[in-house]
Amino acid sequence: MRDSGFAVGPREGQDAASLMAAGYVGKPGLLRSAFKHLFSARKSDWDRFDGLFDAFWLGKRVRSRSRTIGSTRSANSPSLKSLQDRKSESAGGDAATDQIPSDGNDAPEDRGGEGRMEGASRAQNLSEVDFRKMADPDQIEEAHEVAARLAKTMRTRLTRRDLARRHGYRLDLRRTIHSNISHGGVPISLVKRQHKPKPLRLVMLLDASGSMSMYTGVFLRFIHGVLDEFREAEAFLFHTRLAYVSDAMKEKDAGRALDRLSIMAQGAGGGTKIGESLQTFNRWHAARVLHSRSCVMIVSDGYETGDAAMLGREMAALARRCRRIVWLNPMMAWEGYAPEAAGIKAALPYVDLYAPANTLKSLTELEPYLAKL
Repeated sequence: MRDSGFAVGPREGQDAASLMAAGYVGKPGLLRSAFKHLFSARKSDWDRFDGLFDAFWLGKRVRSRSRTIGSTRSANSPSLKSLQDRKSESAGGDAATDQIPSDGNDAPEDRGGEGRMEGASRAQNLSEVDFRKMADPDQIEEAHEVAARLAKTMRTRLTRRDLARRHGYRLDLRRTIHSNISHGGVPISLVKRQHKPKPLRLVMLLDASGSMSMYTGVFLRFIHGVLDEFREAEAFLFHTRLAYVSDAMKEKDAGRALDRLSIMAQGAGGGTKIGESLQTFNRWHAARVLHSRSCVMIVSDGYETGDAAMLGREMAALARRCRRIVWLNPMMAWEGYAPEAAGIKAALPYVDLYAPANTLKSLTELEPYLAKL
C-alpha cells in the first residue's frame, strides 16, 4: 500500500493485523470492506483500492502499479509516507494510468480516472498550477487568497472529524462503583469518563532562502491563515538564522503582517543553514512550543549550505520532542527529482511524512494525514 502512495503507518498496520487475527482473513468480502475503510484516506485511494486488493489477495491482474517519486523505498526509510499521487518514473516504462500529475501545466491530455472537465472553474485550474509558474499578479493574489481560505477549511474539517471520533462515551467503572456504595453497590448512577481535549498544535518552519523565493509568498499567506484559524499554532522563518514570526503573522490584516515580517526577517533570500536554524529552535523554543500533540511542519527544498551532519543530529533531537514531523518540499514534484542532497538525506530518517507542496491541491491533501494525529 505504501509503494502505491497510500498513507499507511504503524497504527494502520496494527489495526490491519488485529482484523486478520479476528478471523477476517477467511471472509474476503468483510476483509475488503474493512481494509478499504482503514487505508483509504482520500477519494483517489478509495477508487484504486479494489484493484490492489484483487491483485494481492485474489491473484487478479491489476491494470498498473502506482509508483511514487520520493517514496519510502527511494528514501531508504520505512517510516516515510506519501499523501499525494505523484508522477510515475519515466524510466520504468510502466506509468500508472490512474494518477493525476502534480504539475497542472505539464499534465498530459489523457488522464485516467479524473480528466480536466470542460468548463472547469478558474479555482479548480488554479489548484493544480505550480506556484513558480504564476506570473500574472492577479493570479498570484488569487492564489494567496485561496491559500488563506484553505487553512480555515482545513481547520474546520479537522474539528468536525475530531468531534465525530468523540461520539458516544465510555463508562468510568472505578468512580461508578465508588459513587454507588450508598446504594449497596448497585450502579444506579453512572459516571462517564471525562474527555480531555488535546488539540493539535501545528508548528511551521518556513525556508525563506533564495532557492525557495518562488514559493515563499504563497506559504506566508497559508501560515497567516493557519495562525488565524488554529487554536494552537506557531510559526518560524529560517535562512541563515531562525526568526520567530508568530506575533507578526497574527495580525488580522495580511498586508500589515507581511510588512512586519519583512522587518523581522532580515537576510531572507540568501543561503540556507537548516541545521543551525534547527539547533536554535531546539535550544531556545522547543520546550515552550512543543508538547505530545505537536506536529512540526518544515517547508524547505532541503538544500543545506551548512553542516549536513548537524542537520541530522538536530532532526533526531526534534523527533524526540514532538509527535510527528512533516517535511514539505515544493521541488519534490518536479520531474526527475530525487532526494540526493546531503542535507535532505540526513533529515529523511526522522521525517514521518515527506510530500510535495508546489500547488494548492497538494496542500489540501495534507488534511487526511493531519486528521489522524
